[in-house]
Amino acid sequence: MAESPRVGLVFVSHSAKIAEGLVDLAGQMAPHTVLVAAGGTDEGGIGTSFTLVLGGIERAAAGAGVAVLCDLGSAILTAETALDFLDETVRARVRIVDAPIVEGGVAAAVAAEIGGSLDDVVTAARSAARTSAGSPPGGTPAGPATVTRMVTLVNKDGLHARPAADFVTLASTFDARVTVNGREATSLLAIMSLGLIKGKTAEISSSDAHGAEAVEALANLLESGFGEE
Repeated sequence: MAESPRVGLVFVSHSAKIAEGLVDLAGQMAPHTVLVAAGGTDEGGIGTSFTLVLGGIERAAAGAGVAVLCDLGSAILTAETALDFLDETVRARVRIVDAPIVEGGVAAAVAAEIGGSLDDVVTAARSAARTSAGSPPGGTPAGPATVTRMVTLVNKDGLHARPAADFVTLASTFDARVTVNGREATSLLAIMSLGLIKGKTAEISSSDAHGAEAVEALANLLESGFGEE
């Protein structure tokens, strides 16, 4: 059975190296998502290129829509200009997202990888602005938990990069709200911000009536040493 088309992402940066680096970074967590770098000028200098941005959007538009993330104001202007030259049917499925290009790009890529809609991807990218603005280290208290498991991380990468994406992907398959050390289990940025490396302890909790299955599955994943070669 063929997979459903995913939302594609375009990174518009004044630096080709930054845009390409974002594709490399996000690609570690979203290997099946179309990620396009549209950085620098046509000559490879610092700036933005209408041609590169337009071409990037067209390359990413074969799926379920396109989210465009930009690093500076003039990059947004270039992206907005490119939209005017798109076919109307394509333009209707493209969103320029006001979000941090690195944190938002990673969060958006994970949302796209797990099959999120264009709205889901945009929401994930924008959530990075709230996370990067700062929140209490322990997150928002989840309230009295009906189910809690303490797990010591054994995989070499802890909950960073691809393992974090795999963890969030699994958490997103459950309807129940689950937290890890007080942070939302379905938020990639929240999970990565915990700094959970090998040997650290994670408290996985749910106060939802049907949260036991989710807690059990997530705890088992951490105990499995997933992400090891």
